Amino acid sequence: MAFSAPSLKGRALRLLSQREHSRAELERKLARHEEEPGTLAKALDELVAKDFISEPRVVASVLHQRAARSGALRVKQELQAKGIAPEAIAQAVAGLQGTEVERATALWRRRFDAPPADAKERAKQMRFLMARGFSGAVVSKVLRSDFDDPSDDPNGE
Repeated sequence: MAFSAPSLKGRALRLLSQREHSRAELERKLARHEEEPGTLAKALDELVAKDFISEPRVVASVLHQRAARSGALRVKQELQAKGIAPEAIAQAVAGLQGTEVERATALWRRRFDAPPADAKERAKQMRFLMARGFSGAVVSKVLRSDFDDPSDDPNGE
């Protein structure tokens, strides 16, 4: 018994059942399966009309998955790679910047148990935070903070 290949819409729905995808991501992933020009765009238009593809949900999903472990630069880069509109990216990144230092500090505390003892350790800790998309200014602020000073406690205790 021969099986027919899934339709473009079927393939798109299977991808969407795994996680949120932007229209641009689906176009990239499904372009090789398009046999007749225009059929992919039509299938994706139908999915957008039925709200199966939603840019705000993609943004919310990325923020939910990445914000605790990544800086605004990394989140911005991931959203750009997904083909999200520049205005939506700017809005999402602006929302992250208010908590950037707190998130970087929390990540630093989970990874390292003590302030850097020497220049080599400081460079290692800086690379760790910068590789996760935190800006140099944020990283410097995290590593400059007085770790024993209770006034630096983010809980205000």
